[in-house]
Amino acid sequence: MTRFAKTGSVFFVEEPIFGEGPNRLDVSHRDGGLFVCVPHITPGLSEDTVAGIISEQITNLLEQNNVSNYIAWFYTPMMLDQANGLAPAAVVYDCMDELSGFRGAPPELIERERQLMSKADLVFTGGHSLYEAKRRQHRSAHPFPSSVDVGHFGKALNVRNEVADQESIGRPRIGFAGVIDERLDTELLDAIAELRPEWQFVMIGPLVKISENDLPRRDNIHYLGMRSYEELPRYLAGWDVAMMPFALNESTKYISPTKTPEYLSAGLPVVSTAITDVVRPYGQMGLVHIASTPAEFVEGIEAAMNENPASRMSQVNEFLAENSWENTFRSMSDLIEGVISKRAEHESAALSLHNKNFAGPDTAALQGEIYV
Repeated sequence: MTRFAKTGSVFFVEEPIFGEGPNRLDVSHRDGGLFVCVPHITPGLSEDTVAGIISEQITNLLEQNNVSNYIAWFYTPMMLDQANGLAPAAVVYDCMDELSGFRGAPPELIERERQLMSKADLVFTGGHSLYEAKRRQHRSAHPFPSSVDVGHFGKALNVRNEVADQESIGRPRIGFAGVIDERLDTELLDAIAELRPEWQFVMIGPLVKISENDLPRRDNIHYLGMRSYEELPRYLAGWDVAMMPFALNESTKYISPTKTPEYLSAGLPVVSTAITDVVRPYGQMGLVHIASTPAEFVEGIEAAMNENPASRMSQVNEFLAENSWENTFRSMSDLIEGVISKRAEHESAALSLHNKNFAGPDTAALQGEIYV
């Protein structure tokens, strides 16, 4: 979105916050043309009422900023009702995950997605396996596997000083950075930590949808909590191996973890469970070690620690050069421009036929073509 915001305004509408006070839309300017918009809503209202209020807030936002030609970009089908009344030049559904497979997913999500699919001009998917599922539901689906800001995570290669809260943790360090939720295989983490008590396992990220009681507790597992995007390279710089101990369940069936290229950009060897979009292409190319059992995971970590870093980074750099956010931005922009241009051509043709309708005798045939 920051790249789109360099060429125009981006209003990123987040989920509402419910609290006392008048209903309002807080808009904060971030970078370039990027604005983050947070609806504040009085609690206790029905879902339909809340959707109507947010829809009105969005409409007012566009009017106040004199926005008339815009794209409606959806990250979730659950915002569909909030976009009622909009007349965008194009509709994009950016499907990052199979949200219906997540714990606590609302039962109406599947029907909302069907409705959004019928309105969308383009569907972008967060990986190839998700693309295989969604292309059967939409005529114009396009896979966009996780991209990476190589320059940002590459900073880890030049970090010399340890971060304070990681400095006292022994080596070797095997790290994970991401949301800690039902996608994490807690039993696997516990088992590998038990198999190698001399190894230190560093877990960075917020705890979501699971409780503290669900987490394995051992002296060599360290939960550091959430850290900012800006801080991550310094933490990754202090690891010997990065890990992705994901469970293989409904919530991970279609994921394409962004952390895979981020770890690789930071110069780290990586070990992962057999997530489809990690096995293909990373595992097949030898960029990531794939493991299924605790013993295999331990073997993978040992092999990763014995890799030749220079040889690995040469292959990593070649692969990541084709998977930057800049390339993703350009490809998405071209597809959107194509939709808008095609729609303009259709409208121009329709107008031309409409004008002929008043001047020529073959109106019945022409109207039939327009209708079809």
